Amino acid sequence: MRALLEAPDGTPFWRDVIRHPGAVAVVPVTERDTVLLVRQYRGSVDRELLEIPAGTRDVEGEEPHITAGRELEEEVGVRARSMRLLGSMLNSPGFCDQETLLYLAQHLEPVETGRHGEEERYIEVVEVPVTEIEAMVASGELVDAQTVLGLLLALQALRAGPPVEARGAPPRPST
Repeated sequence: MRALLEAPDGTPFWRDVIRHPGAVAVVPVTERDTVLLVRQYRGSVDRELLEIPAGTRDVEGEEPHITAGRELEEEVGVRARSMRLLGSMLNSPGFCDQETLLYLAQHLEPVETGRHGEEERYIEVVEVPVTEIEAMVASGELVDAQTVLGLLLALQALRAGPPVEARGAPPRPST
């Protein structure tokens, strides 16, 4: 859509802006220390990409972590018993307001997939050892921005261990 915006000094200007409902992307990590990625054709770049599962927040009123879980089931065929928000990103702020929330999914169990649409119909799930992720990013094998950021944030979270609140409460001071 064509939008009239205002510069920091108050000067008005026009830009083409895409309004987006937001998205989620999930890094599913197995008990075997592997990550489940999806290889799928992306028409906008006319090639297959290796990505973390992701999707648009297109269900009105649905909480983001629920959308993330639904996308994980639809694309990869697993359900996570543990889902942790890693952070968020603005995908292309020069022309689009899309914000993607990035999640780490663990304690996975198999479920039926629910793929739909032309791009999802040919998805291939690819299992990659966690130890290979950084080399895949460095080599350019992984080029999708939300995939790269999600994986690097997930590696950082995995190295740090469980969130503080999951480690148990600190001892109470004696009185």
